[in-house]
Amino acid sequence: MVEVGPVLLEALPPAGREALMREAKPVEFPDGARIFREGQRADRFWVLRSGSVRLAWEVPLQAPVTVERLHRGELVGWSWLFPPHEWHFTARAEGHVTAWEFDAAAARELCDSDPEFGRSLVWQVARIVAHRLQTARMRLLHTYGPWRHAMTSEGAE
Repeated sequence: MVEVGPVLLEALPPAGREALMREAKPVEFPDGARIFREGQRADRFWVLRSGSVRLAWEVPLQAPVTVERLHRGELVGWSWLFPPHEWHFTARAEGHVTAWEFDAAAARELCDSDPEFGRSLVWQVARIVAHRLQTARMRLLHTYGPWRHAMTSEGAE
C-alpha cells in the first residue's frame, strides 16, 4: 500500500492545499455502495477518511477481479485528471465509508490557476497511478498468467 492520502494532502503547497480543502465535501457510502463504475465519466475524486474501498475490473461472464483495496487516507480515483476523464475500474465501499469528495473540474481549474499546486498534485497522482498500474499488472499475472493454465492442465491429468 502506498501512503497517499495524508502524503497527498501534506505534499501540496499550503495555499493550494487550503484552496483544495475549501472545495472538500464530506460524504458517506454504505457497505456495498458503488462509488463509480468503469467507463463512466470521472467528474470527482475522494480521499478516504474511514473504511475501505475495493477497486475491481468488471470481467464479462466472470466475477469482478479485485485490483486493490484502499484504506484511510488513500486517494480514490485518478481518472478525473487525465482525458478522456473516464473511470478505468469500478469502486465499491467495503463496510461503511466516509471520505472527502472533490469536484474534478474545480481541482483542474485550481491546477491551471496555481502552477506550483498543479505540478505537486500531478506528481503525487502520478505516483499513485504508477503504483496502481503495477498492482493491476501483478493481479493480471496472478489471475491469467501462463502458469495458471499450466497448473490447471497438469491438475486435469
